[in-house]
Amino acid sequence: MFVFDHVGITTTVLQPDENWVEQSRVWVTNPRNHPEHIEFLRYAPGTTVPDAVRNNPHIAFRVASLASHIEGQEILIPPFIVGDFLEVVFIKKHNTIFEYMHYLKEGWFGK
Repeated sequence: MFVFDHVGITTTVLQPDENWVEQSRVWVTNPRNHPEHIEFLRYAPGTTVPDAVRNNPHIAFRVASLASHIEGQEILIPPFIVGDFLEVVFIKKHNTIFEYMHYLKEGWFGK
């Protein structure tokens, strides 16, 4: 499986229906609720997310497994679990930020 999921765009403006991701100290929106599949990310002070990810848009794909997509790639944020439903990793390739998403179960922050 290799399916487009969303484009992530950093914002400083509070968005409706944001969800908090403690591991990266960022508020995110659900791209499934946006007509153009945009995820807005609003970073809190003290975030450990690298500048390359914070300051650039990213393209996200759903994958069956992260391993085959990150081997030999420049990893910007190592794999981590969001909530209890999603494993993600951020890499840089083709001079672009990619997020690979492996859903552990369907849902979005318990919804």
